[in-house]
Amino acid sequence: MIDQLIANIKKTNAPIVVGLDPMMKFIPGHITRAAFAEYGETLQGAAEAIWQYNKGIVDAVCDLIPAVKPQIAMYEQFGVEGVAVFRKTVEYCKHKGLVVIGDVKRGDIGSTSEAYAVGHLGRVTVGSKSYAPFDEDFATVNPYLGSDGINPFIKVCREEKKGIFVLVKTSNPSSGEVQDRMVDGRPLYEIMGEQVARWGSECMGETYSAVGAVVGATYPEQGKILRRIMPKTYILVPGYGAQGGKGADLVHFFNDDGLGAIINSSRGIIAAWQQEAYARFGEDGYADASRQAVLDMREDIARALASR
Repeated sequence: MIDQLIANIKKTNAPIVVGLDPMMKFIPGHITRAAFAEYGETLQGAAEAIWQYNKGIVDAVCDLIPAVKPQIAMYEQFGVEGVAVFRKTVEYCKHKGLVVIGDVKRGDIGSTSEAYAVGHLGRVTVGSKSYAPFDEDFATVNPYLGSDGINPFIKVCREEKKGIFVLVKTSNPSSGEVQDRMVDGRPLYEIMGEQVARWGSECMGETYSAVGAVVGATYPEQGKILRRIMPKTYILVPGYGAQGGKGADLVHFFNDDGLGAIINSSRGIIAAWQQEAYARFGEDGYADASRQAVLDMREDIARALASR
């Protein structure tokens, strides 16, 4: 699947992934009113509103981008109804030709890790049949339980030709409390980057590994170091836009071939209609605002890469 992701990036000329992280405050009133009219102010009503909102955005941007990244917590908060919409969203995005990165941040060991890997990337056996429960193309994984937590995912990735993105240096301000700790004279994130490169060597695609890394746009200097440590690793870069990252911060995440990184923006795109820069689209034009935000992001990244 890493080869498909790269093919999609080349086709769209947009190393961009849109984070489908819906919150009720992002959803235009006409969508919530229609959902509540049908299902009431219930969890089912909220889930229906999220589903219609997601479809509108995906329809507006699917020809511009290679991938989406739904964050499962935004769906789980609405219980079973929300999780069903997560699964419907994954299926819909794949139908539109998009690679789906399930932002699930799973991390455990043994049979529990195996179950997470099967549930999100693999197939579960039921009697004489097997099913792909969530069927994302990639999943994000927390590595701090070591190889016991990662190896079950790598096994499924090999079997199903899927991939993972391992948390290495995350974009949040407090990440340094753990990830910058010095171990044998080096920050922990460097040691984790080396481990990701080792795991990735067991699961190579054509030119890049199916074991990617998550490195925040808010830490460009660390990104420069990690790019050298993980030359064959695709880097998923959160933190663009709403968290402060911009195109000029991103150049060191890419290799000389112009590949090697995919940049995530979530609320900067899906809630663009609420920003002053896109207010002209109005509530009814929320999906068009998202499309324009993608076009602007693509231009920003391209301009930064051309000037490096």
